[in-house]
Amino acid sequence: MFSVWVRKAGKEILRPFPWKVGIVGFMAFPETIKYKNIVNAFKILAYDPFFDLIEFHEIPDEDWEKIRPIIEKTGIKLSLGLQLDVLMNKYNPNDLDEDKRKSAVELFKKRIEKADERDINTVAICSGPYPGPDKVEESKSALEKTLRELLDFADKFNMDIVLETFDRTFDKKLLLGPLNETAELVRKLRENYDNIGILWDLSHAPMLGEKPENLYDAKDLLMHIHIGCTKATEEGYKDWHPGFYRPGAINNINDVKDLLKVLSEINYEGAVSFEVKPEENQLPLEVINSAKGVLYTAYAKMVLEEGE
Repeated sequence: MFSVWVRKAGKEILRPFPWKVGIVGFMAFPETIKYKNIVNAFKILAYDPFFDLIEFHEIPDEDWEKIRPIIEKTGIKLSLGLQLDVLMNKYNPNDLDEDKRKSAVELFKKRIEKADERDINTVAICSGPYPGPDKVEESKSALEKTLRELLDFADKFNMDIVLETFDRTFDKKLLLGPLNETAELVRKLRENYDNIGILWDLSHAPMLGEKPENLYDAKDLLMHIHIGCTKATEEGYKDWHPGFYRPGAINNINDVKDLLKVLSEINYEGAVSFEVKPEENQLPLEVINSAKGVLYTAYAKMVLEEGE
């Protein structure tokens, strides 16, 4: 939680930031993906008063026993990210091989059950690989089937599932994909479930040809926001989440300001989380603290521009 203090038309304005602020822990501390130094990462993030929420992948029991007292002392909230299980461990929720799809569902269910034991009530997931235009509809049907099974299971624990949109053509090349297609699926699921929503990532927007303004059409479905940057390389856009102002980083303060403006206008009530990753020879706190400054300045600019 933070506030900005700005001077506008001769008046001083103190404005609290209206949303909870989170961070994707395994991205800020990439060594934790290999289950290294998880406890140290939690100590740094949980004791940072800027953050209300940490998003993390599955945490081994031995680390959890060391982390739990930190969580209890600080009151930091946790959510579970299943994206690494899809992207790195290759559990595909829209696999057209039914046995492989079922195997993915069983793993996700185990993750959800463990999350409930740890008082985590939000799980994020993404779709699997884009299969090509000829198999899109079949893959969407498989994804819908998976999500229905997971939503039924998660509902037993009063747990929300957020579906993250990714690029389809540049880097990760996942089934979902464009916001409008994701919204269509989530609206269909909302007919039977109220524990499903969309996670929209600012850093994926350039790869999808989207802007924060696209969120107006999905405002009733939006559950979570990621803030970060696409990386421009000689090979094209990459989903590498560099820190702001790093070479090749596409997104900037004005993009963040525009996003915050849209979130305010649609009365968004969820959290916003940084997803930034240190590059070679960078320390995690370099990109974390840079991102904090970007968010503070973007919000200050938004407040200054209100009513113009």
